[in-house]
Amino acid sequence: MTDHPRPPDTAALRDRWRDTLLAARSGADGPDPLPYADDLLARWAEPQRRYHTTDHLMTVLDRIDTLAGHSDDVHAVRLAAWFHDAVYRPDRTENEERSAALAERALPEAGVPDAVTAEVARLVRLTVTHDPADGDRNGEVLCDADLAILAGGPQEYGAYAARVREEYGFVPDEAFREGRAAVLRQLLDLPRLFRTPYGAAEWEARARHNLATELELLESSGPE
Repeated sequence: MTDHPRPPDTAALRDRWRDTLLAARSGADGPDPLPYADDLLARWAEPQRRYHTTDHLMTVLDRIDTLAGHSDDVHAVRLAAWFHDAVYRPDRTENEERSAALAERALPEAGVPDAVTAEVARLVRLTVTHDPADGDRNGEVLCDADLAILAGGPQEYGAYAARVREEYGFVPDEAFREGRAAVLRQLLDLPRLFRTPYGAAEWEARARHNLATELELLESSGPE
């Protein structure tokens, strides 16, 4: 532990990590969980992040709590949430793979069984596409929790979109508009954004409205 002050939410996040890791160990011995939490939280607080921050991590964990009853192994899903953007550089395309590899290195050392580690890494890699197979209940929970921001209210969604733009501040406006519009169209073209019953009922319609509204704004703000 260090003497440096922590943000108000960090203590609660450390407790959540400890509880999840101990549960995933299923009673097996292992090292102190908290240094692993501190390493991950330091990653989530890196200066290049504007959206993929500890706030996003906490929100995803909260959404997993909402959807927990749908999962087959909620402890693996929660661990995957901790790792899914643990490695994040907005100018790189291999973030998910590197995050999964980090989980594959750290979790066995932390006392997590091999099968659970493998499931965590699989789930992290699934966030490349957010397209779990039918019946992949763990994948459905993680992907729905990660995408739930799309269903935020107008102020929440607007803040999310602004933070995404800040993360890609190195991209010129026109190139960003084109790239972001392509992402929005890809999402809108999906037959379903959310796979859990709760997500489909509570988030799908608002998320599609938000995506369509942002796409319209992007298209109307482009060059004449």
